[in-house]
Amino acid sequence: MRFGIAVFPGTWSDRDCAHAVELAGHEAVMLWHKDKGLRGADCVILPGGFSYGDYLRTGAVARFAPLMESVAEFADAGGLVWGICNGFQILCEAHMLPGALTRNSSLEFRCEMANLRVETGSTVYTTGLTPGTVLRVPVSHGEGRFVADEPTLQELELERRVVFRYVAPDGLPVGDATPNGSMHDIAGIVNAQRNVLGMMPHPERACEPLLGSSDGMQLFQAVVSGFARDGVFAGAL
Repeated sequence: MRFGIAVFPGTWSDRDCAHAVELAGHEAVMLWHKDKGLRGADCVILPGGFSYGDYLRTGAVARFAPLMESVAEFADAGGLVWGICNGFQILCEAHMLPGALTRNSSLEFRCEMANLRVETGSTVYTTGLTPGTVLRVPVSHGEGRFVADEPTLQELELERRVVFRYVAPDGLPVGDATPNGSMHDIAGIVNAQRNVLGMMPHPERACEPLLGSSDGMQLFQAVVSGFARDGVFAGAL
């Protein structure tokens, strides 16, 4: 399986994502922000970082990069698009996902391990994962608080489009220990077609025991398994 990894000025997690992809036994290719093709990617990853220096708002400038035209076309055709941290922010700015990511409720940059509960197994990104499973994956952001209006939140919940939720280590509500104060403790969501995922935590930074957790590797393996099972759209752009 080939993963295309977007690189914007200010991106810093692209090499980490490539390492995770290769550790999982698959191919990673870099996609420059000025490119208009996706180099035959089966899944596009928009990685973490500070694209364009976070000027205006996080993800606000990257949303207009030439590469994003191809990413949007790819997603519309059913291709897999996975936004991680800054990538989630970009997807919201591009209206490929609902809601927005705002300043953490603490008004502090938070870099720490978080506990994510898998809320649904009915996405390619959670293939084989049992709902209720708790994964230890780090967060590293200053603007990761997910917000949306009440109808949007209700829609996400009713359609089971909340994929990951921040919880305590035992899987119970996280309460005041939330890393960013996200509404409904949301850590990751998918679009209505379920092929576009945005998540704030960094699975690529939890892909081997040396990093303190290898739970993130389960997500890379899940995508590959789901892709092989479902025959998801293979990119031709």
